[in-house]
Amino acid sequence: MSILASSRFLPRVMWADAASCAASGMLQLLAARPMAALTGLPLSLLTGTGVFLLVYALLAGWIARRQPVPRTLIGLIAIGNLGWALACALLIFGSGLALSGWGVAWVAAQALVVIVLADLQWLGLRATRGSTHQSLQAAV
Repeated sequence: MSILASSRFLPRVMWADAASCAASGMLQLLAARPMAALTGLPLSLLTGTGVFLLVYALLAGWIARRQPVPRTLIGLIAIGNLGWALACALLIFGSGLALSGWGVAWVAAQALVVIVLADLQWLGLRATRGSTHQSLQAAV
């Protein structure tokens, strides 16, 4: 059995998603003013996305605890992660904000993390696609 097809793979990816969002959200809320000065990101953007990230972390943790894993929700989360990466790219290249090097690095790091998470979520969903159908047949 592939590690991607393991029943623990998708929940672990969702826990990683929750942890990364909780850490980023807390940092953005607790250090919003210094981060705004360091990065060139608006204070309102840092606090608004910080709150969003904390709420999202709670959702991702809830999804990680569900058995069986809610495949549709994980698919939507993967799409949302790709949307977050696209928004990060637009922020860097199309927003007109005067981001510092630290600002570009912070936003690019978020984009990279969510792209990796989205890819892992899709890989896990694809690897376990047939197992859900087989589990339903076995139950009947």
